[in-house]
Amino acid sequence: MTRKELLLRNSAWMTETDSPVVISSRVRLARNLEDFPFPHILSAEGAKQVEETVAQVLSDLKIDQDPLEYISLTGLSGVEHQVLVEKHLISPSLGGISGASGVALAADHKYAIMVNEEDHLRIQVLLPGRQLMETHRLATACDDALEEKLDFAYRENQGYLTACPTNVGTGLRASVMVHLPGLVMTKQVQQVLGALTNLGLAIRGLYGEGSQAYGHMFQVSNQITLGKSEEDILTHLEAVTGQILEHELQAREYLRRQMPVFLEDKVWRARGTLQNARLLTSEDAIQLLSLDRLGVDMGLLPKNKDSFATLLVATRPGCLQYILDRELDPSQRDEERARLIRERTT
Repeated sequence: MTRKELLLRNSAWMTETDSPVVISSRVRLARNLEDFPFPHILSAEGAKQVEETVAQVLSDLKIDQDPLEYISLTGLSGVEHQVLVEKHLISPSLGGISGASGVALAADHKYAIMVNEEDHLRIQVLLPGRQLMETHRLATACDDALEEKLDFAYRENQGYLTACPTNVGTGLRASVMVHLPGLVMTKQVQQVLGALTNLGLAIRGLYGEGSQAYGHMFQVSNQITLGKSEEDILTHLEAVTGQILEHELQAREYLRRQMPVFLEDKVWRARGTLQNARLLTSEDAIQLLSLDRLGVDMGLLPKNKDSFATLLVATRPGCLQYILDRELDPSQRDEERARLIRERTT
């Protein structure tokens, strides 16, 4: 498989599931090599040594019979960097690093192992829907396989050592991406999500820290790893996810009963625009696709040919240019985005 073919594949997390609220589940483990400084104080030569050491191990690694392909980020174009970020396969910060760094991907992108981001390794597993426990199982299997080959920085009284103190301990960050148009439209989202910070959880936008919550999409993740077991972190997030889901479904039911015409107008207007628009900005597309997904979930609209997540990703600037295999200026992207959506919506 060529690199182009690998990056063009739909990621596993983009598969449609029965979950009306939870779009994806992710577990990420931060690990560092014992004999090297953390990446932010690592020399260029040291970073290259880390990448070469880890890349060799990753290239030979198989998890549940899934081989990985290592991609050095220094050889990628700007658009390819964007594609990896837009598909949530690397972080925005890793996408901006110019030194020795890379990512190892499974064919279905279920595994994405980042090298020389904030830590030497970031082991990520990303699955569709509400699958936190399965995501953690796969991440642990990957971690165990790597620990047989690499000497990770670990202390008995502290756990895994990481560049950021908030990750020390288990090094685990678990998150769910949730779609909350009902709570946004009934103006309850700040109340519901605001309470989560008191429960040790972080709320971020579509692309993590510092990003905006486009398309009624939010990432909910744990903030603390030191002093907590992996089981405690996951159980807590799973329980809170269930509460968020209930609040969102109640908000949708309120809209159905108390504001049916308003609701139908919103979702049908979104579908009509998606099927007929000749120009769509990236932000407009996300917002309209979000309302369209709400209409499908509530049985008001027929399903589209592609999943919500597939349409969401395919219309991002980097992915759109990569699919079309040419660079586009902003006005051209708006035109091609509208055309792609017209072709892929029912």
